[in-house]
Amino acid sequence: MAALAESYGRGAMTNHWIDVKNADVILVMGANPAENHPVSMKWIMKAKEKGAKLIVVDPRFTRTASKADIFAPMRSGTDIAFLGGMIKYIIDNNLYFKDYVVNYTNATYLVNPEFKGPGELKGFFSGYDEKTRKYDKKTWSFQMDEKGLPKKDLTLKDPNCVFQLMKKHYSRYTLDKVSAITGTPKEKLVEVYKTYASTGKPNRAGTELYAMGWTQHTVGTQNIRTMSIIQLLLGNIGMAGGGINALRGASNVQGSTDYGLLFHILPGYLPVPSAAVVDLKTYIEKFTPKTKDPKSVNWWGNRGKYITSYLKAIWGTNGTAANGFGYEWLPKLDEGQNGSWLMLFDQMFKGKFEGFFSWGMNPACSGSNAEKVRKALSKLKWMVSVELFDNETASFWKGPGVNPKDIQTEVFQLPAASTIEKEGSISNSGRLAQWSYKAVEPVGQSKPDSEIINELYFRVKKLYQKGGKFPDPILNLTWNYGDKRADGKITKFDIHKVAKEINGYYLEDLFDKKVTPPKQIGKKGDLCTNFVTLQADGTTSCGNWLYSGSYTLKDGKVINMMARRGKKDIGGLGMYPEWAWCWPLNRRIIYNRASVDPTGKPWDPKRSVIKWNPNKLDPKTKKTAPGWDGDVPDGPAPPLADEKAGKYPFIMRADGMGAIFGPGLADGPFPEHYEALECPVQENLMSKQRINPTIKLFYDKGSGLPDDVFFSCDIRYPYVATTYRVSEHWQTGVMTRHEPWQMEMMPQQFVEISKELAAEKGIKNGDKVTVSSGRGKIWAIAWVTERFKPFKVAGSTIHQIGLPWCFGWQYPEDGSGGDSSNLLTPTIGDPNTMIPETKAFMVNVEKA
Repeated sequence: MAALAESYGRGAMTNHWIDVKNADVILVMGANPAENHPVSMKWIMKAKEKGAKLIVVDPRFTRTASKADIFAPMRSGTDIAFLGGMIKYIIDNNLYFKDYVVNYTNATYLVNPEFKGPGELKGFFSGYDEKTRKYDKKTWSFQMDEKGLPKKDLTLKDPNCVFQLMKKHYSRYTLDKVSAITGTPKEKLVEVYKTYASTGKPNRAGTELYAMGWTQHTVGTQNIRTMSIIQLLLGNIGMAGGGINALRGASNVQGSTDYGLLFHILPGYLPVPSAAVVDLKTYIEKFTPKTKDPKSVNWWGNRGKYITSYLKAIWGTNGTAANGFGYEWLPKLDEGQNGSWLMLFDQMFKGKFEGFFSWGMNPACSGSNAEKVRKALSKLKWMVSVELFDNETASFWKGPGVNPKDIQTEVFQLPAASTIEKEGSISNSGRLAQWSYKAVEPVGQSKPDSEIINELYFRVKKLYQKGGKFPDPILNLTWNYGDKRADGKITKFDIHKVAKEINGYYLEDLFDKKVTPPKQIGKKGDLCTNFVTLQADGTTSCGNWLYSGSYTLKDGKVINMMARRGKKDIGGLGMYPEWAWCWPLNRRIIYNRASVDPTGKPWDPKRSVIKWNPNKLDPKTKKTAPGWDGDVPDGPAPPLADEKAGKYPFIMRADGMGAIFGPGLADGPFPEHYEALECPVQENLMSKQRINPTIKLFYDKGSGLPDDVFFSCDIRYPYVATTYRVSEHWQTGVMTRHEPWQMEMMPQQFVEISKELAAEKGIKNGDKVTVSSGRGKIWAIAWVTERFKPFKVAGSTIHQIGLPWCFGWQYPEDGSGGDSSNLLTPTIGDPNTMIPETKAFMVNVEKA
């Protein structure tokens, strides 16, 4: 959640699936859980049974909307305008939770008097450089006192305090203007705002559920930031039934990002260094945040322990203090390099890569501007596809309009085992790591991913043993994942040994020397208890600090915590602390110290997540001492009011506060409404700046590459389009399109259009139509429906359509399913994450 929950893990739920049942109000925006996360609807309906209100905001009346108490239609790409209006409503009507805001957020901080916002600078924040398309953030700084701490105004009245700047910024988001931008009727806006803002009281809680409908925009990060501000204003972060909860698109997407799948992070969200970060000492100094506030936990201050323990897990005894524990072998980014999805395929398109591993994905259908992706694949010398089935990526060389004789790319296919054919863990949206067991043996020659990687590693290592540039990173790796032959090759891969390496080991006997006599806290060779005992001197190893404690010793016994299946609950809130294991430290709700007042008493005793107990009983020693009851607290320190040892609640932030003002983002410390790259309006009604001024524009008129063109307010493409998933197919359909019963339920590409648009175009339900954009066209079956309605935007009628992205030409083999809707989407992304904008772009629809 950008400046808030991103501190723990990018896109993670602050709460968890079951906790939705504890909410008084549920806002579903940017998601469709009934169809795309159906199990979650169980907990939404449980909440409704207890009297909760369900609000759904969506361009389309979905199956989730059919269960809503309030449905508000909204044009794709206008979420910040919608939510900005809610912020104004909350402030204007004094509906914010003042004690929470003053004590637990940076609303009180005083900002540099030179700071100016878009209302004063025609859509820009102060510091914008038109040539670089970036901001100089000097004026986004806080005023500091003589102790080096931010100056505060606890009255929230100083014109330079964050609260007043936020109030000024969102004063422009009037009902009239928000309605004109979003197409949402004003009475619906008020109904949503009033209902959700009712949770800004200690005894009420509101939660938000989002998915790709929020993230896949050029303002995707700021969409989530806007909701973070709302939740902080209402006091809903850390609370049972509260939080901001990302509904991840696959069962282990959370796990994949936790373990460093993205180019810029190592496991545990440790930054990937650039080449300029020359040694481990420089890395720790550069990436370890500092604070002068004694009440700030600043947990990222432990970064040195986590990166050192990670290096020891990778290179073991080969990594020593003398060589920075192997830091010099760690791959580095070039200075300023961006290796995100859009950039990779753009560089591939320009012939900058020779080879490519496509592992468990289908970019020829899932990638934005899919025709560009397919052309990019043809520029490779070789490609390896690791998959269950053949797909459009592996067979791009014989796709529509492609002559195989013209393709130089040599393709290798490695058959992979499915989930039920292998053992291991998955981490769901709620950060819950659950162990699954192999049900059947892999089919044919297919292998689990771990065994494929194992084979590749030893073959690559053998080549480097014969020579090659910079062999040290490969030759010095530890690889203790099973029994070995005489030549060192593993004969049977043991996934449990991987899980144990991730948890971490004590490499030496470890003692707490702060007590007399020193107390042993770790024995050489034992699994680490948890990340609290990790060290920065090379005496501990840990493959991912967030997961330290997931496979550990309990009373002398090795326990896979992820395999637990206990059904004991705490306080009826559905936390089930003995079911599997949740990072970090089995904590079920993160930032839970914000669920109590400064004295440690729950804001809402009926939904107590944690509470301070002056006489907590230790079950082992039978002695009492002050401590926390309930969920695993965000740190053991006493509550804030304790003058000597009290701590702020947002422990992953250097200042300990929830960030209403977020100067760390590329496109502004407050979210601002900008239109999508392709949109149906000539002007942004909020300012003179139409699109996000910091996005990377791929189109270069001088390059001779026509594949990244974009079209706004072009009469050839007059309709807003969005893409989505369906219940009957999984992602691009590689797994489900091969199942005849799935294909029977959802056999081919379709497009949903309103009755009004269908009447204008002379299209009937079931007609075959052509949907086109500036990048390509596909055929689809028209689904004429009332689920879409025309929008009134700035006095004009705007039509929106919707398409699924689960189809592709490769299967069914007769082409009856159609092709991917991503052939229509543009090459453009969010400036913070570079996630593509596939939820708002312009198309045309004509009868085929």
